[in-house]
Amino acid sequence: MDFDSIDTTVPALGKSKIQSPIRADSEDTRRLFFVSDQDRVIIDINQANLEDRIRRGQKIPSFEAAGPRAKIYFDPSKLRCALVTCGGLCPGLNDIIRSIVLELYHAYGVHQIYGARYGLQGFIPAYGHDFMNLTPQSVTDIHYMGGTVLGSSRGPQPIEEVVDCLERMNIRLLFMIGGDGTLRASSLIVNEITARNLKISVVSIPKTIDNDIYLVARSFGFETAVSVATQAIVAAHNEAKGYPNGIGLIKLMGRYSGFIAASAAIAQQDVNFVLIPEADFDLHGNGGLLDAVEKRLQERKHAVIVVAEGAGQKFFKDKAEARDESGNMRLMDIGRYLKKEILAYFKSKNMDTTVKYIDPSYMIRSLPANSSDNVYCSFLGRDAVHAGMAGKTGLLVGHWNNQFVHVPMSASVGKHKQVSPDGTLWLNVLAATGQGRLKNCVMGLAS
Repeated sequence: MDFDSIDTTVPALGKSKIQSPIRADSEDTRRLFFVSDQDRVIIDINQANLEDRIRRGQKIPSFEAAGPRAKIYFDPSKLRCALVTCGGLCPGLNDIIRSIVLELYHAYGVHQIYGARYGLQGFIPAYGHDFMNLTPQSVTDIHYMGGTVLGSSRGPQPIEEVVDCLERMNIRLLFMIGGDGTLRASSLIVNEITARNLKISVVSIPKTIDNDIYLVARSFGFETAVSVATQAIVAAHNEAKGYPNGIGLIKLMGRYSGFIAASAAIAQQDVNFVLIPEADFDLHGNGGLLDAVEKRLQERKHAVIVVAEGAGQKFFKDKAEARDESGNMRLMDIGRYLKKEILAYFKSKNMDTTVKYIDPSYMIRSLPANSSDNVYCSFLGRDAVHAGMAGKTGLLVGHWNNQFVHVPMSASVGKHKQVSPDGTLWLNVLAATGQGRLKNCVMGLAS
């Protein structure tokens, strides 16, 4: 990753002049509690790289630290805010909404908080969706529920009409919760606001269950997804062991990145083969997946395979590429394809097998967040409020080197974080499964 090319400058609407209503009992407490724009989080903490930069007199790339500022930009008594959730469902959406509303209301005294219904459709008059009034009472128990109380939708909407709505309603602070497509829309909204010379702040909270947001170490909902995915692995393992030459096949989320598949395989070490978009593999031939599964069955009489949804798309290269409403490439179903190929292969070998196929994707997406993600969402939501109240805009709140930070949208939008085939995570997957590097090296004799 080329850290030197990253511009970490976070735009602001203007100078913050209003004393924060957040109380600190003493001057010492204020110094510890409030964060300034000079508080930075170093991006690359590799000691050798740091020493080399210092020796060369180079600037050390860093992010602006998230957190409450002593001076804020907006007058809380006059401020109107809006929240919107876009794209697919993800554990923790309601936790983020709740955290934002409670921090705005109780910490800053902002009482005019609105929720746009069904994603960006909520800002477009033609759809006729009413806004929700969000209060502490209305969000009290929503973190016990999966999904989003605001509803969601996919697909682009006219950016000019979205900003028109913000102007009409005198909304000056917009929180956008969503994934890659939402980040692209957020960036376009910021550009339109800037072109109109409006004083409206846009703060994004990145949402992707796949954990593939660029320059964000962890996205909310990911730990819940891994936790539930491990249960699917347990089920697949039990099913596989229950039959002669039994095969458990699990498809997990991971359009561009295999973080869930890799992490779940390490968390529940009953997996023999992990297939992810970042690591190429072949099906046929000596050392291909099918050959390796056959050897595994001969040795241990059962096998468990985990595949990320974006893996193996090369096998569908003759299919016309299509896009969904958010502009993402429509993936072919690698899970069902593998099941068909596995059954056909062993039939040709006159070898009886049983394949149990499990796809828990939509069950995972719609679940409430687990305790770890509950805590994480609380921090994300509150830090998003702190950034917005300070008049910062065009940023997302992320996590980097164990700190919450401000990442400019321009540095992250349109890019994806991926599992490094030579990194620690994938090397641990190879060690846990025994599969080696798929293509001509698949042992798969662990567990």
